[in-house]
Amino acid sequence: MPSLHKLTVKEVQSAKPGTKVSDGGGLWLHKRKDGGAQWFQRVTVHGRRREMGLGSVSDVTLKEAREHAEANRALVRKGIDPIKERERLAREAARNIHLLKDIAEDAFESRKAELKGDGRAGRWMSPLEIHVLPKLGRVPVADIDQRDIRDTLAPIWHTKADTAKKAMNRLGICLRHAAALGLDVDLQATEKAKALLGKSRHKPTNLPALHWTEVPAFYQSLDAGTVTHLALRLLILTAVRSKPLRFLHEDQIEGDVWTIPGEAMKGRKDATIDFRVPLSQEAMSVIQEATKFKRDGFIFPSVRKGVISDATMSRYMERQKMNARPHGFRSSFRTWCAEATDAPKELAETCLGHVVGNQVERAYRRTDLLEKRRVLMERWASYLTKNAGSLVRTNS
Repeated sequence: MPSLHKLTVKEVQSAKPGTKVSDGGGLWLHKRKDGGAQWFQRVTVHGRRREMGLGSVSDVTLKEAREHAEANRALVRKGIDPIKERERLAREAARNIHLLKDIAEDAFESRKAELKGDGRAGRWMSPLEIHVLPKLGRVPVADIDQRDIRDTLAPIWHTKADTAKKAMNRLGICLRHAAALGLDVDLQATEKAKALLGKSRHKPTNLPALHWTEVPAFYQSLDAGTVTHLALRLLILTAVRSKPLRFLHEDQIEGDVWTIPGEAMKGRKDATIDFRVPLSQEAMSVIQEATKFKRDGFIFPSVRKGVISDATMSRYMERQKMNARPHGFRSSFRTWCAEATDAPKELAETCLGHVVGNQVERAYRRTDLLEKRRVLMERWASYLTKNAGSLVRTNS
């Protein structure tokens, strides 16, 4: 083997521009004509000559260059190409930088504008934060495969199917986000994981609802004039969800129209679109009676602070030995529309605040059917208070 360590520090510093000087063992110093200098090494591996840079003289000392050169020669003796090994280590280092938890956060930030209220409620991240990131958060995203995903979601795959589905969906988005960043990930990992997990055995159950023919009797029993009774009455009359009702503020009511802020409407991607609720005469009377309880403008305040809780109305129905729950009144109303009225599906669904039709249809239909809904909700109020049993026509 040629002798090693031929150069001295002084010779390195005084090397002539445009020359290449050997230190032995394949290590060379290249002094460029512009005055700059760099180290490079020549090795022969698998019968092929390879040349690799080791850095500039200003960054790498003679001693360090020799150490790098010796490490590379050791790899060659093992039959390993030092250039490919360096590339492999660089890829590994890159994978370690891009952990799943960081990719998930970056993916969320990129999609915030698409989420209701910019995702402040945390619903987008929560399936990941609760069920995925505790196990896979510190794993490089490029290393995650279908077995990792299967083992992570298996505990909830058959018991919390909806949550597991959301977690799987978010994971897929994270992997696509990582691929868009140029990372080497398996975009099919989630689909492969689904194949390993098999079809979910979970059978979804709807929240119990009172049959529409029994709703008038229950409505008329709510005659104590308490906050809970009045809240339940308005919930039934308007067929809204409990959250916007609990946070009903006097500023949201103008005349006989209640405008629910778009950010409070569940299931709507565009949080800028508010939802108008036509108030029947009966609903206006309930609100008028409830205003005596208002605090800070909120119509249904709790005893101590804030508004009534989500459980207040549910617990009242529990105490009445009822299986039904407040959210079920939306189903009661929808079934009444289908079985006891001639209301078109589009009208009934709009009353519930559901988005109707595809994107093109919605682009051309720029109405919320407020006047038609006003007629239908007045008929509903009449049915609740008088228990009318005949077919209710909405085109009159």
